Amino acid sequence: MTEIVALLNCLAPYLSRTSLQQLNQIISAQLCIPNRVTMLGLSRWTERGGSYRTLQRWYQTPLDWATLLWVIVRTYLLDPNGVYLLAGDEVVVSKAGKTTHGLGRFYSSLAKRPIPAVSFLAVSLIDVAQRRAYPLQVEQRLPATPAPPSQPTPAPKRPRGRPKGSKNHVKAAPTLTPELSLLGQILHAILARIAPLKVQHLVLDGAFGTYPATFVVQQAGLDVISKLRHNAALYLPFSGPKPKRGPTPRYGAKLDYRALPADALRTTVTEGHDRLDTYHLTALHKDFPTPLNLVILVKTDLRSHKRGHVILFSTDLSLSAAQIVDYYSLRFQIEFNFRDAKQYWGLEDFMNVAPTAVTNAAQLAFLMVNLSAVLLLPYRQSQPDFSVLDLKTCYRAQRYLKETIKSLPDPPTPDFISSLWRRLSALGGIRTRYPDQLAA
Repeated sequence: MTEIVALLNCLAPYLSRTSLQQLNQIISAQLCIPNRVTMLGLSRWTERGGSYRTLQRWYQTPLDWATLLWVIVRTYLLDPNGVYLLAGDEVVVSKAGKTTHGLGRFYSSLAKRPIPAVSFLAVSLIDVAQRRAYPLQVEQRLPATPAPPSQPTPAPKRPRGRPKGSKNHVKAAPTLTPELSLLGQILHAILARIAPLKVQHLVLDGAFGTYPATFVVQQAGLDVISKLRHNAALYLPFSGPKPKRGPTPRYGAKLDYRALPADALRTTVTEGHDRLDTYHLTALHKDFPTPLNLVILVKTDLRSHKRGHVILFSTDLSLSAAQIVDYYSLRFQIEFNFRDAKQYWGLEDFMNVAPTAVTNAAQLAFLMVNLSAVLLLPYRQSQPDFSVLDLKTCYRAQRYLKETIKSLPDPPTPDFISSLWRRLSALGGIRTRYPDQLAA
């Protein structure tokens, strides 16, 4: 598997020679293994120099994973003239043991309840043109330690009315949760690492559609695109005459989702019995100090006249409604990163418990997401639907063929080897084809 060695040459300045050789063995085994990705399972598919003890030593070696992830993207997947977004989300991995580093009870959207698990906060780079995401940095989120109970001190009662001599102040910085503090550290580190690549927007799901999350993103110099609650209290900017006394009010009428302004309607699309109306306007929220660029998607059932709506927002007032909808829909690409890391590369399977070993096991899964994207490029030129499962089938067939050739008394011809490898790689694949079908 000489192409793996050539692919990893870009990592040579950031790894010792020993670590790079061991990583090459582990990646080759990752591409062949058909079952759970554990250290014991990988050791059964590694070649000479990749024993179980060697894997143990590698898993206990601290590595600069954020740099390794970025170098793969920068070298093979980056278009200098492309448009890119950042997307952030949390991935929860269930664990049955009791000694895994970072083990706690985290909310799982799949189980719809808190489960014993480890949690990782990930930020990926999204290529808008290719509509794919590539992990850039993944950090483990540790469970919160309960604070000791304290007696609340009652605040002194203030008399009615505004105190004399008081002035308006800038909205105070919010209290950040450990998760948001970690997100801020990741964003600052990524922006310093990927410079001079210009990225302006970070896309987050509705769980981060709050002012504290927006504050963290803006502190990093980015604009946020996210989703508000369906019943968020929004207000139109005040547009009436200036009062004779006192300052001009900031907030106008409260936004009624059942009677949205007609001049804010941008598009109406009818498909079957459903109608989708897109509204675009600027509104205010009392938790946010600045106006929000809103897109409200209203879906109506034309038979029952039932309706529901989704509220997308951005702190970038220059974005159009179509851009906000498109960029927010691209957020789901990070979920495909999580799926591949769990399903194919061992994020759900690792059994390590020590801090460094847990970090290496999880980060290796996300490194494989980027490496597999590189390895899939030549296959998808002729077969656009070529999948990760097909890729692993090809490399497993290559390993079987290599071991078979070693046992033959005379080496076969190169044409025979190529033909046999193509036929073997079609066994067990989903979208692979035999050589005669490829020629046709």
